[in-house]
Parts: sequence; C-alpha cells; structure tokens
Amino acid sequence: MENQIFQFGRELNEVQLYYQPVDEFDKTVKTRYEKMSADIFRNAGAGANWVAGEIANLIKRKAAAGEQCILGLATGATPIGVYTELVRMHKEEALSFKNVITFNLDEYYPMLNGSAQSYNFYMDDVLFNHIDIPRDQVHVPNGEIDKEGIFNYCKQYEALIDSFGGIDLQILGIGRTGHIGFNEPGSQLDSQTRLIMLDALTRRDAAKDFNGLTKVPKAAITMGVGTIFKAKRVLLMAWGEGKASIVKKALEESQCDAVPASYLQRHRDVKFVLDVPAASELTRVKNPWLVGNVEWNRYWIRKAVVWLCNKLEKPILKLTNRDYNDNGLSELLAWYGSAYEVNIKVFNDLQHTITGWPGGKPDADDTYRPERALPANKKVLVFSPHPDDDVISMGGTLKRLVDQKHEVHVAYQTSGNIAVADDEAVRYLSFVKSFTRSHDTNEGNLQDVIEDIRKFLLENKKPGGIDTPDVRRMKSLIRRGEAKAACRYVGIRSKNIHFLDLPFYETGMVKKNPIGERDVQIIVNLLRKVKPNQIFAAGDWSDPHGTHRVCWEGIYQALQIVKDEDWLDDCYIWLYRGAWQEWDLDEIQMAVPISPEELQNKRNAILRHQTQMESAPFMGDDSRLFWQRSEDRNRTTANLFNKLGLSEYEAIEAFVRYNV
Repeated sequence: MENQIFQFGRELNEVQLYYQPVDEFDKTVKTRYEKMSADIFRNAGAGANWVAGEIANLIKRKAAAGEQCILGLATGATPIGVYTELVRMHKEEALSFKNVITFNLDEYYPMLNGSAQSYNFYMDDVLFNHIDIPRDQVHVPNGEIDKEGIFNYCKQYEALIDSFGGIDLQILGIGRTGHIGFNEPGSQLDSQTRLIMLDALTRRDAAKDFNGLTKVPKAAITMGVGTIFKAKRVLLMAWGEGKASIVKKALEESQCDAVPASYLQRHRDVKFVLDVPAASELTRVKNPWLVGNVEWNRYWIRKAVVWLCNKLEKPILKLTNRDYNDNGLSELLAWYGSAYEVNIKVFNDLQHTITGWPGGKPDADDTYRPERALPANKKVLVFSPHPDDDVISMGGTLKRLVDQKHEVHVAYQTSGNIAVADDEAVRYLSFVKSFTRSHDTNEGNLQDVIEDIRKFLLENKKPGGIDTPDVRRMKSLIRRGEAKAACRYVGIRSKNIHFLDLPFYETGMVKKNPIGERDVQIIVNLLRKVKPNQIFAAGDWSDPHGTHRVCWEGIYQALQIVKDEDWLDDCYIWLYRGAWQEWDLDEIQMAVPISPEELQNKRNAILRHQTQMESAPFMGDDSRLFWQRSEDRNRTTANLFNKLGLSEYEAIEAFVRYNV
C-alpha cells in the first residue's frame, strides 16, 4: 500500500474534484456539521436533471388529483439546466404544464420587460415559449412599474401568491453574498415582496450580462425571505467552486442576516442540490477525517497533511505525533507508526511535483518527475479559451517550453470579441479611418463600413445590445492582433498560432450556444493535424456555464473521438487555471518555478492584450488587472510551497494532469 500511495510515476489521477465516485458523497456519509439536507451530484447537469425530475413528478401528481401546481421559479445561470430538461420532457415525454401556475422570484428595476437582460425575456427564452403553459398563469415581477406604484404592486404580488394557497415548490439559486432571490445581506426573516437595492458584489457578478458594471440596474423587485418561507418545499441549487464558500456558510454556520440563505435552516422542508465543486468546502468533502473514517490513499494523505500544516502554521517536517492526534488524524498515524514516516513521504511527494522542465528533462531519470524525458523535443498544443488565457495562466511555462526547444502550438478556441469594449473599438476605427484617408486609398466601401460601425457603437447601440456582424468581426481582429503580439513576444512561430473561432461562441451575447458537432470537429481536426505529445488546457471550471467550461467540454468530446489513435498513447494532458482561481496545493501535480525575470516577461506578454486592461468589460469582482491577479496568484502558490518547508521561489505556475 505504501509504495502504491506515494509513487509519483505514471499512474496520476484526474482532477480530484471531478473523479470522486458519486457514492463517496451520498447520504451515508456523516454530515454532523451541516444544518440542512444536502445532496451532492457529480456535475451540474446531473443535479439539474434531478431537480427537473422532482418538478415534473409534482406537476403529474397534482394533475392526477385535478389540482393546480404552484411553482416558484428562479433565474440566472443556475437553473438553466433545469429548464432545458423540462422543455425536453415536454417535447419528448408529453409533460404538460397546463395545470401549472408560476411565480418568479425577482426582476431588475428599472427594466424594460422586452430587454435582453430582463428576467421576463429570460423566462420566455428558456422556458415559457417552449411549453404549453397558459400565458395568464405566468407571473414575473414587472420592472416597468412606476416607482410611485411599486409599494402597491408588491403587495398585490404577495397577495396573489397567497390566493393560490402559497407555493408548492420553490427553486432557488444562491448568490455569492448569500442572497436568495435578491434578498441581500441584512434582509429580515419576515421580509415580503419589495424593492431592494442590490449589493455591489451582486452587481459586479451581473456585469457580464450587461456589458459593463455601469449598465447594471442598482435595484430589483424581489420576493422576500418571508415569502420564500411560505413555500411548502424548497430546493436550492449551487454549481461550481465560485459558490463553495457561501454554500459552506449557509449549510454549516449559524443562521444570520449576513447570509440570508442561512435562514433556510428554519424551513421545514429544504434541500441543497450541489455539484461536487460547489460542495468542495463542506467538511465532509474537504476534511472527511473530521466526520468519519477515511479510506486513505495518496490524495487524501497529501490533503490531510497540507491541511494540518496550514492549520498549525508549521512546515511538513516539523509536524509531530501530538499534532496528528490532537487534530483528528490519529488514524493516519496508525497506518504509518509515526509522524516522521508520514511527513517524509508527503514532503518527497510534493518535492517531486516541482520541475523547471515542463516538457520533461532530456537524458534524465524521470521516475519521480511529473513529465517524461522522451521524446526530448515534444509537440506541445496549448488550448486557450480566450485570446489571452494562455499567457495569463501559463505565460512563464509557455516561454520555458519555447526556450527548451519544444514545438509549441497555441489554439485560441474563441474569438473573445464581446470582451472588447466599445470605446476600444472606436479607438481602432479612428486609427483606420485616419490611415486610409492619409494614404488616399480610394477605399470608399471601407469608409462606408467604418462609418456604419462608428455610428452603431456611438449612437445606435442600446445598453447590453448585440453587436452587428461587422462589429464582431472587427473586435475579433483586434483580439487576434493582440494574441499574435503576445505569441511573438514569447517566441511562438506564426504558423503555430491557430484561431479556431468555435461557432458556439458567436452569438454576439454573453449567453452562448451549447457546444456542437462543428465545434468538436474543429478541435478534432487540429488534434489530428498536430498530434501533440503534450496538451495544456483550461481547468478553471468554477462557472458551469462559462466559456472555459464549455471550451473544455469541446476538448473532452474531441478526445473521446481520438482516444484510440496511436499518438494519444504518448500524450500527457495538463490542466491550468487562470485569472479566476488556482489549484489547491494538495491537488497540484506539476509546479513550474518562475524567476523574477520570467515573471516580468510574463507580465509583458499579458500587457500585449491592451483591450483587456482597465476597460475590459468582464473583469469580474476583482479590481486588479489580469497581470496583477496572475502575478499575485503565482507568488501565493510559491509562498505556500515555501511555508510547507520546500524551496523558496519567486513564483510558481501549477498544473494537474488529466487522464483520458
């Protein structure tokens, strides 16, 4: 057992959060820290399908009894999978909604009901337009109500819910502030339907849907916590690592108005429905030795020791028997007899992840190295979801691979055009217009196109509006130019730069299409053309509906198609993370040290993406620029290694290996 657990050779596991057996998180696991029922599903799709099934069963039971089914519905990214499955059930299984009456939780205010950002539009788009529900049985708060009439309107909305005997089943998401509906921190347990000011974090999270924070409404109409509490049953869904910390607070900590979702601890029938990443901070998932027995393997041993080091602020080799016994890890000592034995093995295990040769070191013993020595000069294919993720996430490693004479290809999966601010596009237009005039090119048609684009951006485009095809093309070219400049800086040859422009992305909106056969075939064609020995791809999947996750899904499906081809037998697949999150130390399987000079070079490559500096529309809730986030993340990773007693480096880029 000992050798099997700590051998670092070729039998590396997939990303731990995505390969745990489902039954490892089922109801039989002790949940002493959780104050509400929670079911954990392997992925968001499985969880959403289960919720859809519960809704469908309720509708059928009510219909069979000749009763109406009163549903409370949520909006946003979280319930989309539920609505997709319900539409499928209606079309393929004849699920009828004729006995259903719906009440939506909330709506931005002020908001035109026909606006692409309104929840009225959202519900029509994802559900109501595709099922047989009578329109007079649909109720979504009206964002067009005059402010003077809002108080009475909210009272009437509340009374209408009560007139049907209350909601039978309420589905919820949870915001990163802990809000349910738009009940922000400070909302009271007995609050009713009302107008509420939105928290700054909630508005920042919504900025991507409005093409910028300044365009996000500052208020919303929402059902109150008390309104939600009247529901006979509540199902709260959360997907992705981004929700993990707030899920832990709501489920495991005491109820308080700072986390409105924690009030649900008082509800008589509530269940949290989570995917594994959203549950990753729960004690039974993150520290299972605190709630029961653990089947100790290499992953859990490393995780437990790193956790203990961080808790006690001690390096690995200074942990004592007393440290293990006092912190719930006596069972681990029983396996090995002493802290020394465990410490030295985990120390060596982590030490073996560190390498200055991300493509493998030629003519070296690679028994304990994360990458194999042969072939000495590898074909490397780096997939980048957007035109800057490569240098943000692994710019130092990218340069190292080039300098160590590997044949490096970069494939930009999407155009990234919606991330170019309108002001940036106008700036480029002004240059082109001046340039063509100064050279007397007689490009009359080009001038007309330029003028049409300029007029659209400056005069005709509505907040959150969709760009015209010409505008999207221009913004795509802007990002291509920046990507090429960054590639040139790190030494990647022009012929090895691939712009895939996957079709799923080209909607002109934040909402994208699902990955399709055309997208997958484009990736398959590139894989067969390059036949790489190494693949690097984005593994930051915290948002299950984000571009990074969809891009990975395309790669995953492509790999399933080519998995029996000979070249893949000699291919390692490494997952990186970028500007939004980093791998936990206990997950890292290859750590590439970055010197101060290399970190500066990485910054310079990121700075080639000028449109993604201060004016980038999708900066999220982090005020730092992308190069600052990247440097801070890499320095933090190096510091964590150092605190465990390992070598001190300026920065480290981290990777986890994925097995097909």
